[in-house]
Amino acid sequence: MKIAGIIKFAIAVAGFLVIFYTISQIFGIKLDEHIGYIFARPAAETAVRVTKPPRFKCGTAKPCPEKHFTFKMASGAANVVGPKICVNDNILMSGVKNNVGRGINIALVNGKTGNVVDTKYFDLWGEDVTPFNEFLKKIPDGTVVLMATYDDGATKLNSESRKLIANLGSTSINELSFRDNWVFAGGKGIKTKSPFEQRIKNNKDTNKYEGWPEVVEMEGCIPQKQD
Repeated sequence: MKIAGIIKFAIAVAGFLVIFYTISQIFGIKLDEHIGYIFARPAAETAVRVTKPPRFKCGTAKPCPEKHFTFKMASGAANVVGPKICVNDNILMSGVKNNVGRGINIALVNGKTGNVVDTKYFDLWGEDVTPFNEFLKKIPDGTVVLMATYDDGATKLNSESRKLIANLGSTSINELSFRDNWVFAGGKGIKTKSPFEQRIKNNKDTNKYEGWPEVVEMEGCIPQKQD
């Protein structure tokens, strides 16, 4: 009787252990999956936060060093979308601000503070060039000058206009022609040629917008004027 009781007890214990092991395995797997799901989500979210690229002023690709102004600009797209000029994260000119127009669009910025001084556009296809030339002559020394074309910014330019813009640091102004897309950043009183200038020539064989070339964009860091 004692031996039989021991055998029955042993069988019962073994059966219990088998059942317990089976249950623990089933629940263990589910628990691991659940724990994995719980920890995987924050890890994925953290990875997204870590890999998300930082945003710099004006949406530029990289930050500017101290004592420099960040700028980003784009010419107009055909005769449909106006140009855009941004300095130190401030949109100075754009279609949204409704202060751009056909011709050459100009933003003047204080070379010491980075504050906007004036914004204007001059229709150099349908209007006289004289007001444009007079405006350029009156720009104070030490002013940062940013220009962007829209539609056509060259038809009415004359030798005086081109010389005034060349004095601001431009090297491409003498080649600027009908419906070329062009952006430029220079300064009044600059002693050297500006490194900030881009031009895309109007060419019927390569134009992106039928009668106009593709948009030209440019960004960079302009040194702050020192006393």
